[in-house]
Amino acid sequence: MSAFLRSEIVTVTDYRAELGETPVWCQRTQSLLWVDILNQRLLRYWPETASFETRALPSLTSAALLTDQQDLFLLIAQDGLALYDYLSEKRSLLCGYAGAEGTRPNEAAVAPDGSLWFGTMDIKEEDKIGGWYRYETGDAAPVLMMDNVGTPNTLAWHEGKVWFADSVRKRFYSGNARRINPLKLSCYSPGDKTPDGSALSEDGLLLTACWGNHCLLRQKINQGELLTLDALPLPVTQPSCCTFGGAGMNQLFITSARTGLENPGEIEGALLQVTTSARGAGQNLFRL
Repeated sequence: MSAFLRSEIVTVTDYRAELGETPVWCQRTQSLLWVDILNQRLLRYWPETASFETRALPSLTSAALLTDQQDLFLLIAQDGLALYDYLSEKRSLLCGYAGAEGTRPNEAAVAPDGSLWFGTMDIKEEDKIGGWYRYETGDAAPVLMMDNVGTPNTLAWHEGKVWFADSVRKRFYSGNARRINPLKLSCYSPGDKTPDGSALSEDGLLLTACWGNHCLLRQKINQGELLTLDALPLPVTQPSCCTFGGAGMNQLFITSARTGLENPGEIEGALLQVTTSARGAGQNLFRL
């Protein structure tokens, strides 16, 4: 066990996602939300009581994010952006889908200013026809910030910059924290790893699930640079994203996927949990 990981890695619930993604910790309700994109499911887990719920969604959805109203979530879906009232199970569309034909939504997160950022990608995962978009309350439609994107992943804000990745290109980027300017980006290599979703600690530690690589890549953001520390092995082949949570914000939750594996093992697609020596930064809230 590494000095960073303070417990064994365990599986959470018996659910196995085809494509588990975008875990989000809600501090108000002490619960974790994530989605099974391909099975169109919203998943929720309360660690204190070990309670688990799953909800069917009417459209392919890549994320359920927190808003400034408790239990009212922002869904990033194939048919557009929608608000979902968890208690009544009512879903109301805010605007239509902004991506190009043949794409679907992927990575999504709320920025420090309360706006939504999300990426789109080729459904067939063949062409670089995806993009990065920004949306805030009052906009008629999401605003395109960057096109010619392969598979958009990772969204983290630190030191006045936004950090994001393109899994197809196997690159991390950093740029202006308020809006991506494709002409003014810094680029970083993760070596032979394929970066997927990431979690950020309070002190700038970037933890990235590496698709197909059985590991978490541990890097440090320091004065505008991305410094690679090490890679921590995981018991799943396709870790997809991670986030900090728990009462002390030192629990790391990691999603994974079974899709595309010829002979998936029993825990492929599971949600994993491990105690760490770091504390996570809290989630930003979408401003309604």
